[in-house]
Amino acid sequence: MGTRAISPNTEESLLGTSTSVTESGQPAGVVTHERQTEQLIKSRKRVKEHGEVFTPRRMVEQMLDLVRPELETGPQFVDKTFFEPSAGDGNFLIAILRRKLKAIERRYQPEFWPTESLFAVASIYGIELLEDNLSAAKEGLLAEFTDFHKRNGVRCNYRTNLYRAAEYLLSANILHGNTLTGLDASGELIEFSWWNRVLNLPGLVQREPFTLASIRGASTGAFDFEIYAVYKRCKIDQVHKEVSADD
Repeated sequence: MGTRAISPNTEESLLGTSTSVTESGQPAGVVTHERQTEQLIKSRKRVKEHGEVFTPRRMVEQMLDLVRPELETGPQFVDKTFFEPSAGDGNFLIAILRRKLKAIERRYQPEFWPTESLFAVASIYGIELLEDNLSAAKEGLLAEFTDFHKRNGVRCNYRTNLYRAAEYLLSANILHGNTLTGLDASGELIEFSWWNRVLNLPGLVQREPFTLASIRGASTGAFDFEIYAVYKRCKIDQVHKEVSADD
C-alpha cells in the first residue's frame, strides 16, 4: 500500500519518463495537487530493482474513506488493527494514525487522549524492505503522534513516558524485513506483538509476541511451536521499560 509493485510495461513507462519534464515544467514521477507537491518515485534504479512507486496522498485518503467505520466511527475503533506489508515511507500508516487521533479527539474526553493515542499507535503494524523508507515511516508516525499532543498542550518529548512509550511501540510494530519470506533484516522470523487491553483495568496492557509465520500457519491449521517471551501487565505508557514475567 505504501509502495506499489508494478508490471514490466508500467515500469518501462515510468523508467522512460522519470527524468523527463512534463508540459508544466514539472519532473515526471512528481504530482502536484492542492498546492502540494509529492514525489512518487525516488529513482529509476529503485523502480527497476524494487518496483517502488509511492501511492499519491489523494488516493491514500480515498482508500481510507472506504474503511472509515474501522478507523473513526465504529465501536472499538482505537483497537482495530491495520497491517501494511509494504510500508514504504509510511504514507498509509501516517494517514491511518492521523485519522485515529482526530477521532479520539472528537470522541474522548481530554484526560483519556494520552492513553487512547498510545493504543492507537499499538494498533498499527508495518514491514518495509528498504531501510531509508523504514526510518522515514517511523519518524513520520512519531512526528504525527507528538504533534497531536503538542497541539493540545500535552508534554510529549524524549523526556516523557508518553513519547518513550510511543517510540517503543513503533520500534516493535514497524519492522525492517521482507513480508514475502517472513524474515527480518537479520534473517530471523519477523516477530510482532499484540498489545491487548486488560479487561476491567483501564490503561493496562498485556504484551503477547507472535510471528508473521504463525499467522500464516494458523490459516492453514498448522501448529505454532515458537517459544515467545512473556511480559508482565503494565500501563501502556510504561511499555518501554519492557518488564518480563521472570523479573
